[in-house]
Amino acid sequence: MLHNIFLLFVGLLSLEHVSFAEVPSSQIVNITETREYAERTQNFTRTNFEHLVKVRNRSMYVVRSCKELRDRYDERVDGVYYLTTGNGMLYQTYCDMTTAGGGWTLVASVHENSVYGRCTVGDRWSSQQGNNADLPDGDGNWSNRNTFGTVESATSDDFKNPGYYDITAEDMSVWHIPNNFPLEFWNLEAAAVLRYHTGNRFLRLYGGNLFQLFKQYPVRYNVGSCGDRGPAIPIVYDHGDKESTRMLYGPNSRNEFEPGFITFRAINRERAAMAICSGVKPTVGYNTEHYCIGGGGYFHPEQCGDFPSFDYDRLGGYQGWSASREMTEAAVLLFYR
Repeated sequence: MLHNIFLLFVGLLSLEHVSFAEVPSSQIVNITETREYAERTQNFTRTNFEHLVKVRNRSMYVVRSCKELRDRYDERVDGVYYLTTGNGMLYQTYCDMTTAGGGWTLVASVHENSVYGRCTVGDRWSSQQGNNADLPDGDGNWSNRNTFGTVESATSDDFKNPGYYDITAEDMSVWHIPNNFPLEFWNLEAAAVLRYHTGNRFLRLYGGNLFQLFKQYPVRYNVGSCGDRGPAIPIVYDHGDKESTRMLYGPNSRNEFEPGFITFRAINRERAAMAICSGVKPTVGYNTEHYCIGGGGYFHPEQCGDFPSFDYDRLGGYQGWSASREMTEAAVLLFYR
């Protein structure tokens, strides 16, 4: 995956001198993607006033989700749009208008700014107040109305907009996009480490969004015993598959989960609660800190943070628990529809 992304950027240096006759057929797709990246880069570095007017005029729409934009105004282009909450607040977000019929609203991103910072500034999805058993909820952002970040920086910082609690949805989509990757290229096929969505309307059972789901399944230290978890929902892959998902996590972790699911509120051996296990369902063992994200306010000292213990081996612990570099250095984008 990193090899594909590397080709997107480095290929620009020699693109004009490349002919398909000189390139193995296995690399033609990568060169095609590089050419597309080059063309789109030129478009976005120029001031395209017609495009800016079109984007600005999107603020005239009055809808609460990207699905309503698609259904009411027949918008079919991926990009930044304006939405309005039920209370009349106007905000910007990203709409995926192409995947599985489109209409997906970006509501949040989980970004690990430093795997070495344990529940410090920037760990908004666990705790910025230190690793403290007296603050079992941490920052509590999985189940409150706090908002933070901007849509354009969603791959370089944590992001949460009012749609997280305002939209009533049926399904979710999840994208793992490398840190600092520009918004205008998120929808390139080679950009994603992993992409998938649900298709069984599971959010209907849990209040229509994650805000309500985590009211039912609080992400809080000592809320339950090890092995307790919330719902595990089957997923449909848009980029990747079960085997590639398995290989994104450490060899020891692979013995504890089944790929092909998104799981909510998993509790580990130390009674710390993780919010989301992306792409997997814990089945045996209780070491979910190595393959689940987010959490409450207290963990084992080597686990605290938004990506609790994805880097365990690099801290000198037992071998085999660290997640891949691709997962550790990618933001997790959460969409509703």
